[in-house]
Order: sequence, then C-alpha cells, then structure tokens
Amino acid sequence: MAGTVQWIAETVLEILPISGLTLQTFLVFCVTFLLACVVFKRPRNLPPYPAGRVPLLGHLLALGRAPHLKLTAWRRQYGDVFTVRLGTEDVVVINGYTAVKDALVDRSELFASRPPVYLLEATTGFGKDIVAARWGTGFRQRKKFATTIMRKLGMKFGRGSIEEKIREEVDCLRSRLVKKGFTNIDAVDGSQKMLDLAEKKQIYRRLICDFVGPNPLDIEKDTYDAIVCCGGFAAGHLKEDCLPELIRVVKPGGYIVITFREEWLHLYEDFKDKLEPAMARLQEQGLWERVSREIFPNYYPGKDGITIVYKVL
Repeated sequence: MAGTVQWIAETVLEILPISGLTLQTFLVFCVTFLLACVVFKRPRNLPPYPAGRVPLLGHLLALGRAPHLKLTAWRRQYGDVFTVRLGTEDVVVINGYTAVKDALVDRSELFASRPPVYLLEATTGFGKDIVAARWGTGFRQRKKFATTIMRKLGMKFGRGSIEEKIREEVDCLRSRLVKKGFTNIDAVDGSQKMLDLAEKKQIYRRLICDFVGPNPLDIEKDTYDAIVCCGGFAAGHLKEDCLPELIRVVKPGGYIVITFREEWLHLYEDFKDKLEPAMARLQEQGLWERVSREIFPNYYPGKDGITIVYKVL
C-alpha cells in the first residue's frame, strides 16, 4: 500500500512540470472534483431519473413552463414512481391511485413529515410552527395546543361546524333539480373518496367507482338522457378514447356536455390535434352531431374555458 502511494506521488510530480500545472493547482482540482462527486452522487435505491438532468439545475429546465404536463409525459415513460432533481434536491414523484394510497395511506407514518428546506425553516423559526414542522412529539403538542385555543375562541370542528349550511345548500340544489325534472342522477368517478363526498349531497341515485376510458362501464346501453363532464378532460385524466363509451350509455337524442380548460387543446399532448379530431371522426361515423362549441372567460382564474355540446344520434 505504501509503495502504491509513493508511486502515485512520484508519477504526479513527474507529470506536473510537463503539463505546466503547479502542485497547488492540481490539489485544488482534486478537491473540487471530489466535492463535485459527493454533491452530485446519486443516492442508492432511488426510482429512475428522467432524461434532461443538468448539473446544479437538475430537471428545472426540462420541466419547462408547464411542469404538470411534463410530469404526466414522464409518467407514461417511466411509470408511476420516478425521481426528479430540482436544483440539488431529489424529489420522488408519485402518480396513480395505487401508488399514492400505498405511500400516503398504507405507509402514512413514513411520509408524515416535511422535507428540510432551510429557507422555509428559517422563516418559520426552525420547526417552531405547525405547517412546515417535521412530524414528531413537538408537532403533535403544538397542533393540540392550537386546536384547544381555537376551540376556546369559538371555532368549531367536525360535525356541527358548517354542516347545517351545507345541508341548506344541498336541499336548495335538490329542489331546483327536481323542479327541472332531474330526479335520477348518477355519478361516476375513479376515486372512492370523491364519491363519499358526493354521497353526502344526497342528490345521486347511484355512485359508480370506475375509470372512464375505452373499456365498458357497468352501465347499460342507452341509459341516460344526458351526460355532463365538467373538468374531466384534463392532464392525466380523460382522453379521446373514452368518447365512444360516453355515446354508448346515452339515449339517441340525448346530449353530452363537455367542459374543460381551453388551453389544454394547445398545451396537453394527449389533446393537441387529437381530442377535437376524434370528436369530428365520431360525427362523420354518424354517432353524434355537434350542437355548439363555446369559449368563455374565467373558467379558472385567468384561464378561459370551453364547452362543447353533442347530440347523440
């Protein structure tokens, strides 16, 4: 071992005069190289990195101006779990109901804390708050104390807080729907939690937990007079392949109303040059005909919306 070290030292001293470098410059280079290796070393057992990672910035440039769309595209390529490097920090991105449930519900204790962000910790007193505090005894004590104080100040939690107001609004909505003749309303959603919230409104006859796509739903043909899909066509949600199934469950002469953010038609790869051409092809096949197409402001703050109405033939 000593002989190897001596040989390396002699070799370096012979090379330095030839290359024109001083020993000090060489040592600075070695230290810088070792520090770079430590800083940019990839931790073990992390999910795969997408392409486009650069030193110091990580994937910030690759994410672009629409990071949600880029993350959706990476999900299709790398799966439901992958790693994104933001600056010098690694962030594990989780997609899909199964993966999210496994992480945040089945293993909730492992994901209950907050990542150490120096700027946020310095702003909030290094863990002395609630929002940015790490999970632990101190967090639970502060949360319990804050809840107790707010109760004493008159704030209510759980049942009885705003339940009466919600029931009043639901009763008003139900009565208006009944006056319009809408008494048999079903709801379809891929999230059981969303359906649990919908059930509390007491306006739905049937709640169906399923993903709307090319596969047949558990619904008979020609069941509905109309379908309203508000916000379902978005990044990572419904695509054009679900349109034939929507047509199948609507009676001839019934209507399909689709509303979403207008910018998805230009930004989202699964919609751009795909969604409206698919709608047009279905019309050419004689399955439906377009009644209206309207763009309107402030569907979302500062964003236009679009409503497309089709009549099933």
